[in-house]
Amino acid sequence: MSRNGSAARARTIGRSAALALGSAVVAHAAHRLLTATVRSSRWQRTNHAGDPVTLLEGPAYVAGAAVGAGAAGPAGVAAVIGAGAFGALDDLVGDSGSKGLKGHLGAAARGELTTGLVKVLGIGATGVVAAAIADRGRADVGRVDTLVGGAVVAAAANMANLLDLRPGRALKATLLAAVPLLLAPTRPGAVDAVAAAGAALGVLRPDLAGTAMLGDTGANAAGALLGTALLRRSGRRGRFATLAGLAVLTVVSERVSFTRVIEATPGLRELDAWGRPSR
Repeated sequence: MSRNGSAARARTIGRSAALALGSAVVAHAAHRLLTATVRSSRWQRTNHAGDPVTLLEGPAYVAGAAVGAGAAGPAGVAAVIGAGAFGALDDLVGDSGSKGLKGHLGAAARGELTTGLVKVLGIGATGVVAAAIADRGRADVGRVDTLVGGAVVAAAANMANLLDLRPGRALKATLLAAVPLLLAPTRPGAVDAVAAAGAALGVLRPDLAGTAMLGDTGANAAGALLGTALLRRSGRRGRFATLAGLAVLTVVSERVSFTRVIEATPGLRELDAWGRPSR
């Protein structure tokens, strides 16, 4: 690599580090501000251990991620805010009677419209919008590819939400999923990945402590932003392959507990437990 090329790469890495720090600071500050000022019980939940937690981490994550994603243009911002908004709808007025995609589709077949189904459709629509924005000017993708890209955003949002069942799990998954995209900081999608990872770091501490959780608001936003990063870097084959993989995992999740698999798998079990206080 030439001296000029090395200098340009160093500048890109420096900007990425500054962007990650900015996203983390905004997410952290938003979490502190929201938890100090919002008193509505709608943002309160009881976690798996029976402890009270706040869902205000979700809006805080959205704030940090959206600020960072804005550096790459409106596509990531649309994905984060759209997924976060529909996730908030489910957090605040969600119907707990139907669970999972199968449950929501079953309710629809009975003529019932659940907030979960509204969320699925809404995130799908905003995913297509994000993909359409990201694909502007690209000659290597067509309309079908953009629709598939929108589905990738929606599926990734759902997958992140499925992991938000234990302290830190969804945020660790966000960080791990962002790593491959960060290894090539000059390629498309890197900024969105940096924003997703930076915002995750900004709210990781209270999440690991078990005092806050992403909820649908934050988890859907994190997955949607990573999905946008992936579609920026992918053509037709990559998008179809990613969507197929996410679809398989979604179907499997209807029958297999991810928590049980993680707890039964050495390495995953320790990673999942890392950073949590011992009980």
